[in-house]
Amino acid sequence: MLHEFIDWILVTVNGWGYAGIFVLMALESTVLPVPSELVLIPAGYLAYQGKMNLILILLTSTVGSLFGAFVNYGLALWVGRPFLERYGKYFFVRPALLHKTDAFFARHGAISTFTGRLIPGIRHLISLPAGLCRMKVMTFALYTGLGAGIWSIVLIAFGYFIGDNEALIKDNLPLVTLAALIFVGLTLVGYAVWQKRQAALS
Repeated sequence: MLHEFIDWILVTVNGWGYAGIFVLMALESTVLPVPSELVLIPAGYLAYQGKMNLILILLTSTVGSLFGAFVNYGLALWVGRPFLERYGKYFFVRPALLHKTDAFFARHGAISTFTGRLIPGIRHLISLPAGLCRMKVMTFALYTGLGAGIWSIVLIAFGYFIGDNEALIKDNLPLVTLAALIFVGLTLVGYAVWQKRQAALS
């Protein structure tokens, strides 16, 4: 069944073109398990072959990711938030915890959203707490788009340069994930240092 699902993704990328990339990346940004690697690496290879345009792949991928992220954001904001405010106490989510989470996202929501988009397994879920905490729409859009764009560039470039070598992709894809995690770690360290300096100046 998984093999058939992967085949469907590849057929969609090849057959639907940019529309397929948009739809699949939108799904990948929701809670549906569509691996972005299986969408953008083949797309990058198609660009290498001259069958697709790199800029359009990046644009449709980023916009699709943003669209899917806003689906999660909206559901969390308009459905999840009222539900937790009314019934959260039955799930150990009391108003005090919600207020603390709101305060955290008000202060650190931008960096959390940006770095969350670069971490596999978290990237499609980070929109939920952003919606629950009523993160500003423009801030959410900016940092979600930035994180999604960077991730898309990495995978598209991966497919463009070595997309014809399946063995090389399998060997190096874990390294791409590791590099993304290291980048996230360095970003968070830099952010923490900046926060301390800002606190010292204030």
